[in-house]
Amino acid sequence: MKKILLSLILVLFIATSFYKNEIHPKSVSENQPKVSTDSLNHKSVENPKANTISAAAEIYESIDFKSSNILRAEVFEKAYRGFNNLKKAGKLDADSHLLSIGDFSLSSTQKRLWIIDLNERKVLFNSLVAHGKNTGEEFAKNFSNRESSYQSSLGFYVTESTYNGNNGFSLKLLGMDRGFNDNATQRAIVMHGADYVSEDFIRSQNRIGRSWGCPAVPRALAEPIINTIKGKNCLFIYYPDQDFLSKSVWLKDDLESEDGLPNFN
Repeated sequence: MKKILLSLILVLFIATSFYKNEIHPKSVSENQPKVSTDSLNHKSVENPKANTISAAAEIYESIDFKSSNILRAEVFEKAYRGFNNLKKAGKLDADSHLLSIGDFSLSSTQKRLWIIDLNERKVLFNSLVAHGKNTGEEFAKNFSNRESSYQSSLGFYVTESTYNGNNGFSLKLLGMDRGFNDNATQRAIVMHGADYVSEDFIRSQNRIGRSWGCPAVPRALAEPIINTIKGKNCLFIYYPDQDFLSKSVWLKDDLESEDGLPNFN
């Protein structure tokens, strides 16, 4: 009888042990390989677009526009993004800190050109600027990269050298946006002074005069503006044209991922 009882106890003990192992296995953390703490301590990959927007917003908020017209934040962000991408591509010097922005969505009667010192967070000039005679009357509407179109061209430019020509002291501009302004040199699109870019002209015509496509500025400001921004600085001519905004390589979030980075050397 004792033997039978011992046998039953032994069977019960074995069955119970088996049941515990099946229903209560070791915790997942004991069975799974441990995750290295190094991976937990790694910072997440930063978002280039988020960083650029954040930096642009910080700079924009610190710029004092009290003595000038207020440049819209969304226009500044696009200009700043292109400025940084031009730097990454070596089109601007690493220490470049001047950014010129023309907002051609505004009336030509407004001071729609800003020259900003990004280091000083300061507006150096805020000026009237002309668009091409076939671009529009008071407001710019049509843009072209074609020779003899007499229209303004959108996009990013790199300023070059100065010269004295038919329009006086002038600044050569190198168009950096393929298909939008890269014919600037061929078209002789330059910055120069003009008498028709003035408050007097506005009072008589309800708009400033128009160029043949050049971003002309007031005669009195031509020399100081040109001497400030000459020599590999960035000029951005903006208009909310969706074709341009979607195709400009300089407005891409990650320039290094682009296969066909323009080469204007």
